[in-house]
Amino acid sequence: MNIGRNGLLIALTTSLGLGACSIFRDTNDGAGARVQRQLLAQASADTQPAPDNAGVYLDLISRMQAQGLYFASLAHIDAYEQQYGATPETVLLRADALRETGQPAAAKVAYGKLLKTPLAADGYHGLGLLAGAAGDFAGANAPLARATQLAPINAMMLSDLAYARMRAGDLAGARVPLLKAAELDRQSRKIMSNLALYMVAIGRTRDAQAFMTREQFAPDVRASVEADAVQVMAAAHPRDPHDETGARAPGAVRGGASVPRSISGSGLPASMLERFAPAAQ
Repeated sequence: MNIGRNGLLIALTTSLGLGACSIFRDTNDGAGARVQRQLLAQASADTQPAPDNAGVYLDLISRMQAQGLYFASLAHIDAYEQQYGATPETVLLRADALRETGQPAAAKVAYGKLLKTPLAADGYHGLGLLAGAAGDFAGANAPLARATQLAPINAMMLSDLAYARMRAGDLAGARVPLLKAAELDRQSRKIMSNLALYMVAIGRTRDAQAFMTREQFAPDVRASVEADAVQVMAAAHPRDPHDETGARAPGAVRGGASVPRSISGSGLPASMLERFAPAAQ
């Protein structure tokens, strides 16, 4: 039997408050529970015509995850599916929550269930993220590439594909999806950090530094880019097994391609460099 919208919100508020107290001590004075209550209060105070209860509940679960409340969202996904049944949307929410809460095997099963649904792109994307999180960046390439085929204008999927390819040493393969992502979503800090990473990896370090300064990257983000660049360049410039010094061949990358150092041959169009990273003085 369906319950009313107000009853649903009251029940949610009660369960969220109990869960926050009984499971763990919040190190930020109950901030997690407060966020959940605020989300519920916002929905309750909405003066616009309400959608069906299932839609209200699903939106609340999505907002929990946007706030990083993945464990709580898992509990509410269970409750939602008991009342309304499973849908591709709840399967995706569950898969994301499982991945974010350190349950990769279960997340892989959940993402796999999406591959023959309208959310197949999200399923492949999730499988690629799982492979990347396990350090298998070469293995992440195929599912992420498939995701971008199914969702060709999804900037985040394109950026994740580019990052996986960079970490696997394929700088040439990272170029097109990364530049697509950068032009599709100029506001994404994650995409912009991947662009900075690419600049460093292809030898445009001064341009990357100028770009990060102009974009006001926080010190920890800069440090993350620089740390990732070490990993990318290690993958892109494999050691020559015949060189007893262990040196890497200048410009060598996996697959025998090279990484030029001039602007015209850097892999970034001059117009892109001008827009995103004016030449450092």
